[in-house]
Amino acid sequence: MINIHEKILYENDKGDRVEISYNFPFFFQRLEGQDGLNAIIAKTKGQGQDGTTIEDVTLSDRALQIQGIIKGQSKSELAQSRQKLLKVFNPRIGGWLYYEYGNVKKKIYCNVENAPKFARYQESFKRQSFLINLICSNSYWQDNKNIKTGIAYWSNLFEFPLEIPESGLEMGTRANSLIVNVKNNGDVECGMTLEFKASATVVNPIIININTQEYIKINKTMQAGEIITINTHFNNKTVTSFINGIKSNAFNYFDLNSTFMQLYVGDNLFRYDSEENINNLEVNIYYSPQYLGV
Repeated sequence: MINIHEKILYENDKGDRVEISYNFPFFFQRLEGQDGLNAIIAKTKGQGQDGTTIEDVTLSDRALQIQGIIKGQSKSELAQSRQKLLKVFNPRIGGWLYYEYGNVKKKIYCNVENAPKFARYQESFKRQSFLINLICSNSYWQDNKNIKTGIAYWSNLFEFPLEIPESGLEMGTRANSLIVNVKNNGDVECGMTLEFKASATVVNPIIININTQEYIKINKTMQAGEIITINTHFNNKTVTSFINGIKSNAFNYFDLNSTFMQLYVGDNLFRYDSEENINNLEVNIYYSPQYLGV
């Protein structure tokens, strides 16, 4: 029989966390709801039509249930562990659930639908089972870490120990690639965080999806050290500027014909440009592919 390791780490938005695995005091038993989802299908039927016409397909929220056991050496230890679970899984605070299944490691953002419930009947004062119900409004799992793709960036040319020759030392080199492929290996399209960084003056930076001709353009003369960040994630679309330690809303610089582009499944070819001083521009894309299940 193959034993597949499973583990849960939950961290709420206040930074409180708890691990449920195979170590004291919280032992993992089961996670329900991590795989298949129910589809919500909108259909129409015309007069005399055989069957129906599917107009739209969306996914329902993801409901998760954690089943586990608290173990301790005394009732006092069990009580302390119960209080920790109740504190971390607070229904008024959202959080990230990190799930490991063998070599697969994913995360999902969720809210507590039912705070921890503990079994009334205990076989022993040293153990007590519990149930926790979570709801995920974004039903997709994500990779634990964002992927970063640099289109134009500076790469270091030195490492320690460092020896500087008499002729001098080049500290870095600019890696220019006007076109880059951002590969989305997930199951569905996903949003991204686009970052324009100016080392000196840059006029009206733009990035274009070569295949679809969609683009994001900022109608602004960026100053040295300024960073403009565009977030294209669903329900979290933002445009911000950061310069001299001050962060501000830059939505008014977002070109009216621009779109909050998504990364389609598979290859996404992007090209960047600016109206002036393109060599002063650094462009980075951050994203996390989304998955239908684990």
